[in-house]
Amino acid sequence: MITDLQVNKPEPIVSGEITELFKRGTDVQHAIEVLEAGNPILITEFYNNGLSLLQELHAHLRKKIPNSSFQEQRVYRSEYRKLSNLVLVQIVNHKLEVKKSPSIGWLEKLYPETSDFLLSFPQVQGLNSAWQWYQNGISIPVLRNKIHPYYGTYFPTRFEHLVLFDNWLKRYNGTKKSAIDVGIGSGVLSLQMIKYGFQKVFGTDTNPNAIIGLAEFMGDTKLSRKIELDFGDLFGKWEKQTELIVFNPPWLPESQDLDSIDEAIYYNKKLFPDFFEGAKQRLLPEGKLVLIFSNLAQITNMSKEHPIEKELAEGGRFQLERCLKKSVKAASEKTKRDQHWRSSEEVELWVLTHT
Repeated sequence: MITDLQVNKPEPIVSGEITELFKRGTDVQHAIEVLEAGNPILITEFYNNGLSLLQELHAHLRKKIPNSSFQEQRVYRSEYRKLSNLVLVQIVNHKLEVKKSPSIGWLEKLYPETSDFLLSFPQVQGLNSAWQWYQNGISIPVLRNKIHPYYGTYFPTRFEHLVLFDNWLKRYNGTKKSAIDVGIGSGVLSLQMIKYGFQKVFGTDTNPNAIIGLAEFMGDTKLSRKIELDFGDLFGKWEKQTELIVFNPPWLPESQDLDSIDEAIYYNKKLFPDFFEGAKQRLLPEGKLVLIFSNLAQITNMSKEHPIEKELAEGGRFQLERCLKKSVKAASEKTKRDQHWRSSEEVELWVLTHT
């Protein structure tokens, strides 16, 4: 049952004795030394003081760690994540205990049992951004209505792959009784399929927030009868054969040097073999298997192996019907990360059928 799921959220820190405080006039170098020694610092007075300290931390790390190649960027982000999560802020009665701070509805929604606790400043920033997206909604070019992504749920910030899928769906002339959306996330691919007349979509996800958020978003509308959700890995409880299986997997292989693996971004060695094995059993004889992928791992030298090409060459389960590709727009000029590789990035839509 969806109501039994526990939402993923930042773990509240029960207030302990924190001796180091950061406010206007605090020696920044001393504060960074405290963080590098592994000790927490509490932000006081104004919300902006937290922003200032994190800015100074970025400046400090830029001098210390090279940040040009894709791999160096990951090391930089890992170090920043470790230190910035020691910068804490107090929450009292579901509100931030610093002046001029944003109002974040998640504090009450996600922590009904706990009104007073501490969170790290980056967690608070994440909750704040997520609350704005959830409240205001996000426009997706291929959908009529905005989506309202739930906290901790992956949602697309670039749309080339969605446009590829939309153009393919426009021309799809198979039957549209049912489809499976593996890793439904914020539901965009499922909503596209419903838009083009699919009667029923079965969506799975290993992230409880995705399932909880979509169940809340759909409520008891018509949509909730067209999209059925299951909290589970890959195909979850769906055993029946279907006309269409859609999968937008992570685009990068996981690496040992990461502290935590975000399952929406990095895949492990078992993911693709397990997926193709399950898809073989659940795809109707005339059905189509659609994977949305990218050449990101190859152009950033993270992997020479392309998991879909490998399956086609060695798996013996599927054959290629067609592969559509679309170049990715250049990175925003505002971005500080070096993303020169973006000029050669392509998103890919692979259509496979039974051998």
